[in-house]
Parts: sequence; structure tokens; C-alpha cells
Amino acid sequence: MSGLELFAAALGVIAVWLTVKQNPWCWPVGLVMVLLYSWIFFEVKLYSDMLLQVIYAALQLYGWRQWTRAGVTHDGRHVSVLDGKSVALGLAVGAVGSLLLGAAMAHWTDAAQPWLDAALTGFSLVAQLWMAQKRLQCWPLWIALDVIFVGLFIYKELYLTAALYGVFALLAVQGWRTWRADPALRT
Repeated sequence: MSGLELFAAALGVIAVWLTVKQNPWCWPVGLVMVLLYSWIFFEVKLYSDMLLQVIYAALQLYGWRQWTRAGVTHDGRHVSVLDGKSVALGLAVGAVGSLLLGAAMAHWTDAAQPWLDAALTGFSLVAQLWMAQKRLQCWPLWIALDVIFVGLFIYKELYLTAALYGVFALLAVQGWRTWRADPALRT
């Protein structure tokens, strides 16, 4: 565990807690966190996760805009529910992205866990996009991903990061409950 990992983990908890509370400051705090984690994952050869953090940086900016400026009146997005077809499409895109990235990482890099890391990356992008759009389905997907991430980070001896993702999973459960109870929920 490094000081950098500790700082990034603390920012991660703050960012997800702010997300659960639907506070748009989750996005700039998250931006700093993902930039720090891109370096951490590079150091331990989790290249798909490193790339994921770089993409997250762009999605942090997208999410911040969506939460603060979207809509005709620029009052930000409201929590909404995806229909079954949209959920299936998102998961299919995540699966295809996972397979393509996994094949690339297995073939062209010395990645530590190319297939698992790629799968977590592909589906995390789907969850992050859904979160930026305030889709309720982001939370159960995050719960599943965070639990698997915990195992990967324990394997890579990133114990603090594993604990962070355990906290993320608990916060995702809370986010799912909170967003489902939102009076502005749109189905």
C-alpha cells in the first residue's frame, strides 16, 4: 500500500458517497481519483483497469455535465429506469467490448489477468455510462462488479483497493435503495 493508493481510495469513498446522495461534486472528486488510479493500475500491470480509468476521466466530465446541465431547463438529470431491451443492449455491448479487449490484452501485453480485467473493464464502462445518465440499473451492475473487483485486487495484493471496492459494493447497495426511493424516479 502506498500513500498514493491511500489518497485515491479516500477520494473514491467520497466520490461514491456523493453519487449516492446525487451530489454533482461526485464527478470532479471522481476525476481526481481515476487519474490517480490509472497510475496505480499501470504499476501492477492491470492495463485494462488502467485504460478504464482513463476512459472514466472522460466519463467523469460527461457525468458532471449530464447532472448539472442536461435537459431543456438545464436542471440536470433525474433518476430513471431503462427498459429491458436497453439493459440487454448495454450488457451485450459490455460483453463484446470485454472479449475484444481481453483478446488484445492476452495477445499484445504482459497483463496479469487479461480476460478478467477486460471483462470488469467492459462492464464497468456500461455501469459508468448508466450512472452518468442516472439509470437505476447502474447500481446492481456496480454491486456485482465491485464484488469481483475485490477478489482481483486481493489477488494482486492491493489490499486497500480491495477494501475500497468492498466499501463501493456497500455504497452501491445504499445507492440502489436511495435511488429507488427517489420521488423523482422516472420509469
